Amino acid sequence: MLYPAVLKSLEQYRPERVRSLVECTKEVAIALRQRLGDRLRETPVTAQLLGEDILELGRERAGLAETSLVPFEASATLAMLLLRDHGIVSVHFAGMPPGTSAMLFKFIPPETLQRFGGATAFAEAVDGSLSNLAGVMGDREQVRALLGLDR
Repeated sequence: MLYPAVLKSLEQYRPERVRSLVECTKEVAIALRQRLGDRLRETPVTAQLLGEDILELGRERAGLAETSLVPFEASATLAMLLLRDHGIVSVHFAGMPPGTSAMLFKFIPPETLQRFGGATAFAEAVDGSLSNLAGVMGDREQVRALLGLDR
């Protein structure tokens, strides 16, 4: 099922395109770091928010001492909020769940970032969705509904 997409990707491969994708990801990382500080992790080609940090940020913003959510649930809920409110499709919705609870920002196309309004607007969307996560994380049923688990 994935082979046609792999073939198309390989046919369109250009080193300059990869450099452009990495550069846009770095722009997003800078904007995210300005909002989220040291909780943002970076590699040479990615920016990441660990699930544990997503959970903690949400909990802090909600003013909760504890929550019943675990990092995977917090990350998945954040991903759903990003999709619902901003049209940001993350790995959680691409049919290949991540191997960790981290929210991964990688290979962001410049044309997508431009349509979104730039790296700062993207970071604002992530930050706002973290605040929205805080607003729902105390309500297990609302989280279940967001994740489609109430059916």
